[in-house]
Amino acid sequence: MTRSSDEASVMEAERRGHIVQVRQMGQPDILGKEPMSKTKPFDIPKELIWMAYKRVKANQGACGVDGVSIQNLEEKLKDNLYKLWNRMSSGSYHPLPVRTVEIPKKTQGTRPLGIPTVLDRIAQMVVKMKLEPEIEPYFHPDSYGYRPKKSAIQALGQTRRRSWQYDWVIDLDIKGFFDNLDHELIMKAMRHHTDCKWILIYIERWLKAPAQDKEGNLIKKCKGTPQGGVISPLISNLFLHYALDEWMKKHYPHCPFERYADDVVIHCKTKEEARQVMEAIAKRLTECKLELHPTKTQIVYCKDSNRLEEYPRVKFDFLGYTFRPRRSRNSRGQHFIAFTPAISNQSAKAMRHTMKTWKLHRCSDESLESIANRINPALNGWINYYGQYCKSHLYPVFETLKSTLLRWAMRKYKKLKRRWSKARHWMNGILRRQPRLFAHWHMYNTSNGWTIGAV
Repeated sequence: MTRSSDEASVMEAERRGHIVQVRQMGQPDILGKEPMSKTKPFDIPKELIWMAYKRVKANQGACGVDGVSIQNLEEKLKDNLYKLWNRMSSGSYHPLPVRTVEIPKKTQGTRPLGIPTVLDRIAQMVVKMKLEPEIEPYFHPDSYGYRPKKSAIQALGQTRRRSWQYDWVIDLDIKGFFDNLDHELIMKAMRHHTDCKWILIYIERWLKAPAQDKEGNLIKKCKGTPQGGVISPLISNLFLHYALDEWMKKHYPHCPFERYADDVVIHCKTKEEARQVMEAIAKRLTECKLELHPTKTQIVYCKDSNRLEEYPRVKFDFLGYTFRPRRSRNSRGQHFIAFTPAISNQSAKAMRHTMKTWKLHRCSDESLESIANRINPALNGWINYYGQYCKSHLYPVFETLKSTLLRWAMRKYKKLKRRWSKARHWMNGILRRQPRLFAHWHMYNTSNGWTIGAV
């Protein structure tokens, strides 16, 4: 399929395409073998329901307003999936209200997270699996969020490279993005890519499904999409593809950007250009019924050894990293100032908080090997992500874990009780003998033992 040159005008005009149905063979016929009745208005393969269930199960997640977990669903799995298929195929499927829970923000306060029921998440996965392969090829190459073969690490690497090439950055923050998406514009964008009736019907029903707060009150939804919904990332990517990505490509092709969902960084050559682009984006988002956050959106100067202008803002946060001037060393051992990323203070604080919630010092009934097996998946995830750039900035973060493990040792072994020095010596011996026991231990110099410092 090809698109006309005015593709970005989908927010103002519509043009329809088609969804190509692809059947995946070889799946167990858990829904039964009877042929679909010809009276069913929508041809939805049973195999698609089964594959969607498998993906939702792999993602786990909490239960919705009905209190039904994945384990509860599996007690009568065949019947439950058959009912879902039957309702979706007949057009009688209607989602239940979305359970709303408040989760803490990275900075302060809370934000609402909408949790659909398990069956609604399976239904959303069915639509996503049908729609995503058709929409995905049209997305901008610098859109990285929730896309196949795209990752936050790729977005960070591209941001790092362009921050060396461009002197100025617009750190863009869209105020209440998921809560303020306009339903009419969403449906226009959807109809631009598909005329599949059941997909359009169910997406519209999900958008209009009421939210239920902790008191059980139902709140009518006239805008927005639940941030915990399976289909929401695809909806948000499609919306911003036309509201921002294609618009930037048309009006400011010389200003590259990186976007991960609603987190956006735009690169500019001069401060004046950055100011003009930011003002234009603010107007564009207003047309799409969104607005920039007045205090979080900022222009940043990428200061380093070669860029020495004075400007009040020389750092920004993106995807858990802080980009700012840092002391670096080149291959010849010479020191210089580079504009580069490292783990942000907020991310480090969140890691420390998670470590403290483990309360490992109280697990004196467990062996060190058992504790390592339990927490290593989390440690590996942190190291693989936050260790991509300036890995040494992780060392102070792991001091919390070092201290906790020493407290565990002093609590478990009487000979080490209240003896920090002996506990450190004992733990150094474990480190030398088993340098890979904990995922983060390989980062230290085992030949000299474990230098834990003051605790």
